[in-house]
Amino acid sequence: MDPLLDFTGKVAVITGAAQGFGKLLAEELAMRGAKLVISDINGGVQQVADDIASKGTDVIALTCDVSKNGDCKAMVDKAIETFGRVDIGVNNAGVAHEFMPLHEIDESVMDSQFAINVKGVQFGMRHQIKQMLTQGEGIILNVSSMAGLGGAARGSAYAMAKHAVIGLTKTGAVEYARSNIRINAICPFFTLTPMVTDFADETMQGKMSKGAPMGRLGEPKEIVAMMLMMLSPANTYMTGQCIAIDGGVSAA
Repeated sequence: MDPLLDFTGKVAVITGAAQGFGKLLAEELAMRGAKLVISDINGGVQQVADDIASKGTDVIALTCDVSKNGDCKAMVDKAIETFGRVDIGVNNAGVAHEFMPLHEIDESVMDSQFAINVKGVQFGMRHQIKQMLTQGEGIILNVSSMAGLGGAARGSAYAMAKHAVIGLTKTGAVEYARSNIRINAICPFFTLTPMVTDFADETMQGKMSKGAPMGRLGEPKEIVAMMLMMLSPANTYMTGQCIAIDGGVSAA
């Protein structure tokens, strides 16, 4: 196996793994030798784990509400109890909200975005970092968004939360760089995961795709390919970076 993408023996914890990026990343890491603890608030995560386990990978599925610190701690604790360490933490779980003007966003929408998209990432990082400090190394990847790098018309609460994820990523990278813990974020443009398809029909997707120079939305496999490179054990000098995977949006 190419050493750039060899995860043999690495222990990865992934939130939001019942579908979308989390599910595909879990499958890809499993094929490359990783051991997994995957979670989701959606009970479908057990089926994902069963499918992966049937191919010979050590994998555990947990129900996890990332807005609860105790659930995030339990996930890391389970990885330590079962596999003895946590090499990779992927804080992927997140939610969107309906498109609406900023002046119509009420407090309940902001509370939901902050609880899941911000606190959920910080809770994950908190417990992952504690274990990685004990080990003397680790890799964390947070899932932000292009909405975290710029404005997002009619998505202000989501943008607010995803900007916060970038702040957490950069701050954590600076704090723990000398502890050999690398922390980065990936920032996708609209991608054909359930987070997009549940909110936007084909007509809306067509309008959204016009915002990208490539003229289309992203495919999940395209985003996960970059996630794998960012998590590569050979990628040892990259930290604090928030990488846009956007079909050229940020270049326009």
